Amino acid sequence: MFAVHLTAFYFTKLKEDQIKKVDRFLYHMRLSDETLLDIMTRFQAEMQRGLGKDSNPTASVKMLPTFVRAIPDGSENGEFLSLDLGGSKFRVSKVQVSEEGKQNVQLESQFYPTPNEIIRGNGSELFEYVADCLADFMKTKGLKQKKLPLGLTFSFPCRQTKLEEGVLLSWTKKFKARGVQGTDVVSCLTNALKSHQDLDVDILALVNDTVGTMMTCAYDDPFCEVGVIIGTGTNACYMEDMSHIDLVEGDEGRMCINTEWGAFGDDGALEDIRTEFDHDLDLGSLNPGKQLFEKMISGLYLGELVRLILLKMTKAGLLFGGKKSSSLHTKGAIETRHVAAMEKYKEGLANTREILTDLGLEPSEADCVAVQHICTIVSFRSANLCAAALAAILTRLRENKKLTRLRTTVGVDGTLYKIHPQYPKRLHKVVRKLVPNCDVRFLLSESGSSKGAAMVTAVASRVQAQRKQIDKVLALFQLTREQLVGVQDKMRAELEYGLKRDTHQLATVKMLPTYVCGMPDGTEKGNFLALDLGGTNFRVLLVKIRSGRRSVRMYHKIFAIPLEIMQGTGEELFDHIVQCIAEFLDYMGLKGAQLPLGFTFSFPCRQTSIDKATLIEWTKGFKATDCEEEDMVDMLREAIKRRNEFDLDIVAVVNDTVGTMMTCGYEDPNCEIGLIAGTGSNVCYMEEMRNIETVEGDQGKMCINTEWGGFGDNGCIDDIRTQYDKQVDEGSLNPGKQRYEKMTSGMYLGEIVRQILIDLTKQGLLFRGQISERLRTRGIFETKFLSQIESDRLALLQVRRILQQLGLDSTCEDSIVVKEVCGAVSRRAAQLCGAGMAAIVEKRRKDQGLERLKITVGVDGTLYKLHPHFSTILQETVKDLAPRCDVTFMLSEDGSGKGAALITAVAKRVQQAQDN
Repeated sequence: MFAVHLTAFYFTKLKEDQIKKVDRFLYHMRLSDETLLDIMTRFQAEMQRGLGKDSNPTASVKMLPTFVRAIPDGSENGEFLSLDLGGSKFRVSKVQVSEEGKQNVQLESQFYPTPNEIIRGNGSELFEYVADCLADFMKTKGLKQKKLPLGLTFSFPCRQTKLEEGVLLSWTKKFKARGVQGTDVVSCLTNALKSHQDLDVDILALVNDTVGTMMTCAYDDPFCEVGVIIGTGTNACYMEDMSHIDLVEGDEGRMCINTEWGAFGDDGALEDIRTEFDHDLDLGSLNPGKQLFEKMISGLYLGELVRLILLKMTKAGLLFGGKKSSSLHTKGAIETRHVAAMEKYKEGLANTREILTDLGLEPSEADCVAVQHICTIVSFRSANLCAAALAAILTRLRENKKLTRLRTTVGVDGTLYKIHPQYPKRLHKVVRKLVPNCDVRFLLSESGSSKGAAMVTAVASRVQAQRKQIDKVLALFQLTREQLVGVQDKMRAELEYGLKRDTHQLATVKMLPTYVCGMPDGTEKGNFLALDLGGTNFRVLLVKIRSGRRSVRMYHKIFAIPLEIMQGTGEELFDHIVQCIAEFLDYMGLKGAQLPLGFTFSFPCRQTSIDKATLIEWTKGFKATDCEEEDMVDMLREAIKRRNEFDLDIVAVVNDTVGTMMTCGYEDPNCEIGLIAGTGSNVCYMEEMRNIETVEGDQGKMCINTEWGGFGDNGCIDDIRTQYDKQVDEGSLNPGKQRYEKMTSGMYLGEIVRQILIDLTKQGLLFRGQISERLRTRGIFETKFLSQIESDRLALLQVRRILQQLGLDSTCEDSIVVKEVCGAVSRRAAQLCGAGMAAIVEKRRKDQGLERLKITVGVDGTLYKLHPHFSTILQETVKDLAPRCDVTFMLSEDGSGKGAALITAVAKRVQQAQDN
């Protein structure tokens, strides 16, 4: 018993001594936590350099865009071919994805050797060999009669400009085929396939094995957004925000970046941690000075590092009694599989003795302990370095998402990771220590690169098919110049119909005379009350105008119009208005004051004088009864009498569009047009009296309220109305009416978008085919969301947040599509508005017989003011369709209220001039 304890003590002491001896010799291979954090920081800086257009050429970590834009969503299906070229064997696979509607993948593979004379010979011969192997596989599996999409896994650094194209930057590992570097490998394979005319193969995707690994794991776990290979070589990829990738056009969504991290340190960034053994190994490699990080980590090199250490220690007399063998001098004699075997938990020492003996050495027990510890230090350093770079990627992902804590999955493949008994556990532990704010799951990829290439191809096929369907919908909103000219011509014709006595009744554009015949001349002065009714809010204003200095001061109060009042009786509506006036006069201390009043009433009215306005029909959600075909001024006067508290002189009733024109006309005498592009849409302009057949007299000019929102109610623009416009129209309060307004104004654009999103979701193109209850709710997608979503400064993450507010759980891809839909709908609205405006300015130019017209348009409305692109597109359209008109657009401040006061002031001035 004593002897057993003595032996155990001796062995433990021996083991301690040997471990200390090796630790002293390999001191520089032991990396502290501080060193790993420093390496992590260095790698983050290299990533940033690789992503920058200017810094990429000199960056060692190339950060290559892969043009893989989406990960699997589970709806992929079909039969695909996969080629995997990059290791010691070449693999051809047939992959069946999602058979019979179930989310699964079935793989049938055939391995083919990659002889040295092929991988180091002529490039054309290499690809001919690949094509021959593919032909053999398809013949064996009975696939020659089928047309199949193919994904090529090509595990070497390539610069891609699209998914199905990649120029080889440099061979790595043992490959050295001539004439391939600097050429597109997909073209090389396509040319080689031409000799097999019985094959019909469509190469859809070129992917790195790392990308394939990520895609394979993402099919099983949607949180997977990183792929790592730790095998013959080593590399990583991850999903990066497009806005950070300077090397690729566009900033929407994400793209997979192939880091090519094996070259980290090629610029000298890791010289302080590289040892003499790393230098010796590099000098004896096929590519000295290249892939220095990979040479410290991957399976192709770990065995050789161990051999060089053993050789050096033996020469120093620290191992095997200083006796070397010829095998110990032979490059490649120790492989990584030997390292893995020597580190096995129980049989490791026995394996070590066997391996060393096979190398012609005569190891003692102490030697075996020492060699096992050398293997541990070399492989542990590999895991540590890998963990530091991976931690840098995870940190970047977390920061991109602006999260305090990241939940993600890393897909892993590679023989070193799979066969080494301690490697995964060591890697996971160090990663979690370096990034404690990341919850990381490591998922082993099965048949990663082959299955992954098929998954990339399947996703590309799905995205391609979906893109066609989405583009088909968006195309409905893309108006050609010819169509816009058609709208301009039809609008011009409708303007003429509305002005003529014989056709006025049938015209959809009503061309209502406003009896506003003069513009402000700067002599107006006095205090005026103004009312502004046109939406859910009602404003009462006191406007003080000082002559000469063109100075206007305003005081106002906003009152809500409840829905029950908007859709109650006319008497209730006007009593509510008068109640608001009374509150405002009290608030301003003007209860008994006698003031001239201008009433901005933003609904279609027929006027016979400036203070008489018969309501034709309600719009914008108003439905108050007993109002249509009644004089709005009389109804207001009656309500004031019922209140019996004050007496107001109602001088003018005006449309908000006219108010906008007058406000801008006060600042700019060239302003003869008013445009509202907000909740509703309308235009007014100064027309020659001789053209207005519905009013007596032919001298001077009069402002015409076009009420152009009704354009198209006769079907003249049905050729450009979509199914979505029809759905919005049918669900509105006034079906068949205001068709042009329903395609151009803020009250309806969001609803058009909602109808499109529902349709795309039903087709399985959005939100994983799930229509939320919120999305089913009419009016939920307000036009303000379009303005927010289309902002150039808005990141997709913020688009997703807006959609989440609407109960829509969107992916990045969903967010891109929603943004495109919003853009298509708002762009068409702006173009249609521009075509209408072009008709009006061209009419003014021709009526005045001018070669060139200079004119200003006063504009108001939330859509014009708040949407990031609406105003620009509108102006560009006018410029294109009316090239002989120099049109200035002037934003109106407080247009309708101030305008009503100015019209009242002008009317008072004209009245006083007539009285005198």
